[in-house]
Amino acid sequence: MTTHTHHRTPAANAPEHPARLQWAQLAPDVYKAMVRLDTACRKGLDPTLLELVKIRASQLNRCALCLDMHSKDALAAGESVERIIQLSAWEESQHFYTEKEVAAIRLTEAVTVLTDGFVPDEVYAKAAEHFEEGELAQLIAAITVINAWNRFGVTARLAPGHYTPGDIKH
Repeated sequence: MTTHTHHRTPAANAPEHPARLQWAQLAPDVYKAMVRLDTACRKGLDPTLLELVKIRASQLNRCALCLDMHSKDALAAGESVERIIQLSAWEESQHFYTEKEVAAIRLTEAVTVLTDGFVPDEVYAKAAEHFEEGELAQLIAAITVINAWNRFGVTARLAPGHYTPGDIKH
């Protein structure tokens, strides 16, 4: 019986198509401003929670580059593979996350998927129970910023698979 392994190098998984647009090189002032904004919104937030938020928003927005980057960053920071995998089904797997993390994930979904309507009062109220106002403002900023990064990545069709934790982050 032949045993198949599914372990491939990142280059073997890289897509054949090139990026549509190297937006960071073409709009360097915007890119630099986004990096500064990203740095500013991290202040006061738990780094693990922040990566969970970035992964969940990136799943919803289908941003392959950001999923690659933030999953690797979360793993490098000590996050478990199990919690990263379960994040796409967090409502059925809430026992993997703290109440605070669930409130942040729920808020991430509400802010990310605005086509479903405004951020519901109960979602905001639950987040406000777990985050003091300054921290909540930072969290909303972080959710907004990852959504902006996702839109650049998806529109420019930036390729996943080449990021190593410790590289320049967004």
